[in-house]
Amino acid sequence: MISASRLTPALELKRRYLRQERLPMIFCPGCGIGVALKYVLWALEESGLEEDKVVWVSGIGCSSRVPGYVNFDSLHTTHGRALAFATGIKLANPELKVIAFMGDGDAIAIGGNHLIHAARRNLDVTTIIVNNFNYGMTGGQIAPSTPHLYKGSSAPYGNYERPFDISALVASAGANYVARWTILEHVHAVRSIKKALLKQGFALVELLVPCPTYFGRRNGMRRPIELLRWLRENTVHVSRAQKMSQEELKGKIVIGEIVDRNEPGLVQMYMEYVKRAKLAMKSA
Repeated sequence: MISASRLTPALELKRRYLRQERLPMIFCPGCGIGVALKYVLWALEESGLEEDKVVWVSGIGCSSRVPGYVNFDSLHTTHGRALAFATGIKLANPELKVIAFMGDGDAIAIGGNHLIHAARRNLDVTTIIVNNFNYGMTGGQIAPSTPHLYKGSSAPYGNYERPFDISALVASAGANYVARWTILEHVHAVRSIKKALLKQGFALVELLVPCPTYFGRRNGMRRPIELLRWLRENTVHVSRAQKMSQEELKGKIVIGEIVDRNEPGLVQMYMEYVKRAKLAMKSA
């Protein structure tokens, strides 16, 4: 079990896992991406994985800048294509632990099809989606994750579309592990990320984080503490959600462990396929 008291101090994490020459980071004051990064580094520390066998991959966006700061092998790829690159890395060298670190817009808009099929294939990749409910890097436009009626630069009177439930989408597509937490639940979040790192098959942890510069400012929550309070008030744990009606759950985001199963991952299925193919060729 992971407890808050045993987690490595943040300064030690910084010295060990971050590229000092790249600091300070570009993130705005109050942004939750750095906190999400700290949770992943804590989970890596707890997992015991060898650092030279871990590869980080990202696409484009605020969250996708993270692999450039970590002291691991990493790829900063094209918009929405992190999981396409991750697939190639994992199948080329199955011994590597691949972490895809993405934002909500990058992962579920232009990268949505890759996300669905990575989950369907049960690709052996740990995926972290940092969800701040808008396109933070390009001016705060609404994203597929923006809650109904909340504002963005491209929807000044509110978003009239229904948002994606990212975790439910990935769970229904076939992922082995899916969890969602706000950055307020740090012990639960780190525990889930550690479990995702050690899980065979596709594992997703969605982290809900504040973006005061754009999402907060346009929705009457300019201070980070107001966004954190909003996250607290608008989320409900899965154990409680199961006892609530659809009307009671309206406008709420369900957090907790959504799926935890142990179906064969893509690498295992691929290796078995190769063996069958070789036997078929010999007997032909």
